[in-house]
Amino acid sequence: MITVTEAIATPGALGRLADEGVSIWLDDLSRKRITSGSLAELVQSGGVVGVTTNPSIFQAAIGSGEGYEEQLGDLAMRGVTVDEAVRMMTTADVRAAADVLHSAYTASDGRDGRVSIEVDPRLAHRTEATVAEAKQLAWLVDRPNVMIKIPATRAGLPAITEVIGLGISVNVTLIFSLARYREVMAAYLAGLEKARERGHDLSKIHSVASFFVSRVDSEIDKRLTVLGTDEALALKGRAALANARLAYEAYEEVFASDRWAALAGDGANRQRPLWASTGVKDPAYKDTLYVDELVAPGTVNTMPEATLKATADHGEITGDTVTGGYAEARADLAAVERLGISYDEVVQQLEDEGVAKFETAWQDLLDAVTKSLDSKGVDA
Repeated sequence: MITVTEAIATPGALGRLADEGVSIWLDDLSRKRITSGSLAELVQSGGVVGVTTNPSIFQAAIGSGEGYEEQLGDLAMRGVTVDEAVRMMTTADVRAAADVLHSAYTASDGRDGRVSIEVDPRLAHRTEATVAEAKQLAWLVDRPNVMIKIPATRAGLPAITEVIGLGISVNVTLIFSLARYREVMAAYLAGLEKARERGHDLSKIHSVASFFVSRVDSEIDKRLTVLGTDEALALKGRAALANARLAYEAYEEVFASDRWAALAGDGANRQRPLWASTGVKDPAYKDTLYVDELVAPGTVNTMPEATLKATADHGEITGDTVTGGYAEARADLAAVERLGISYDEVVQQLEDEGVAKFETAWQDLLDAVTKSLDSKGVDA
């Protein structure tokens, strides 16, 4: 397999994605990736134009301790709390990554070159605390190309509106349901209206809506396998793509509305759909499935490194694979429902599990940092 850099440097799948209007963001970050020059290499080669992080990514990076020893020692010397230590390390990484991506940010007039950092997942069901955390993170990172990630929980919706209304760019995460996605877009428009009332320059505010993909197939495929009929098994691997394609249809509808037109006239930017969780979980599926089959203009695909490498090596980018498939997508989801698998139940379960997984990863990170601080003779 060729390297990512080799593939990006020559015409290929990643270049074709960009030609189709898809921005490629890397779903990974660590201190080592920054200091080794790995991230800069991916950005300078012209393929990767953004970075996303989440509690699980930071748990893996900081939990290993690699590259964080000096900062941990300084933090221990100061006697900081474990929460402050984690925030100082994560925001330092995001700030450094934002600097690496500043050229992409400038070249795209702020559309790309973005680095996302998530609010403390323990605040997912607390609106005011989420807003306060978002403001603090934006202040700590102190870079124009940072995006604050807010989960699309019920409590997250008004937080999205308020944070956008403060002129802070937002990456809305953990979206599984089509109904919730429409609520997210409505929250974004309300935030822009609030920002306009407060005198903010709408052209400086950007947002993406992270619609999760592979986890939908993982859950629905599991239920289809239990049913075991030919009809059920024939639907495996179809629900996630159907869900994402119908999300794009909703995006097209909302951003063709009169409400949006009034905001666009004042310089507002569309909230782009971002395909998240694009690493294939089932080895029976092609490893670039959620890249090849979700090509549409004005989207972002954030890929873990393995998916990025696979796409560079053997992705099959044949043009728009989304907008012509709405009728088939509706038929696929309807067929799943007819088999007794509740769409509403599945997407709510996935949202609940998504929040819980990030809370667990965050707690694991806090535990690992506590252990490191304690080993240096300081009570965290």
